[in-house]
Amino acid sequence: MSRSRLIFRQLLDFESSTYTYILGCARTRKAVLIDPVDTKASRDYHLLKELDLNLQYAVNTHVHADHITGTGWLKALIPSCQSVLAKVAEGQADILFDDGHMIEFGDQSLECRLTPGHTNGCTTFVNLANKIAFTGDSLLIRGCGRTDFQQGNASKLYESVHEKIFTLPSDFLLYPGHDYQGFTVTTVEEEKLHNSRLTKNKDEFVKIMENLDLDYPKKIDAAVPANLIDGTEQVDESLVRQIRHG
Repeated sequence: MSRSRLIFRQLLDFESSTYTYILGCARTRKAVLIDPVDTKASRDYHLLKELDLNLQYAVNTHVHADHITGTGWLKALIPSCQSVLAKVAEGQADILFDDGHMIEFGDQSLECRLTPGHTNGCTTFVNLANKIAFTGDSLLIRGCGRTDFQQGNASKLYESVHEKIFTLPSDFLLYPGHDYQGFTVTTVEEEKLHNSRLTKNKDEFVKIMENLDLDYPKKIDAAVPANLIDGTEQVDESLVRQIRHG
């Protein structure tokens, strides 16, 4: 029997420049949503309904510092949905996974590859059948996530990308957690050739990351505590009812 077609949507939250991804099995209509944003829960819920998809899992690539996760909202809107997070992130979720765990939804699956360095729990989700991977903040297009807060470790990030992402076939499409330049997708080959940070050797990379001099994330003090408890305290049941009937 031939493998089912993958339903795929890439969505953007303009405020945080966060990408959210919907992946669905065309045969069974089962779906996964990667990196939901709390303020976009209504958008995501209604799009899932329009696409006739049954959301099984709401997955976070890591404990975010720039926005509050939408997993709490999606679980309230869709009671059958379960939240998913890496065990080493030390946060709450319905499913806590280790390296190599497989998330299955119908005929489709995602391999969970731990890629720490930006945070301890950073994970890249790999769909081998369709040659695509979702890198979160571990690898951005021509860049990478910062390593100066929240368990950041530049040496570890360099190893993660080179051992878990750059070892994928060169034609794999890579979808990041954010983009600030208007890009949407890259490939393994492109990043191995053109990533201005990760094409350097490890020592040079570490020096680059130590000297970025970036501003303190505006929402980190609110976002991280909320995300460690699955975003559940942010949910307003009256708004959940409005979204369902809106």
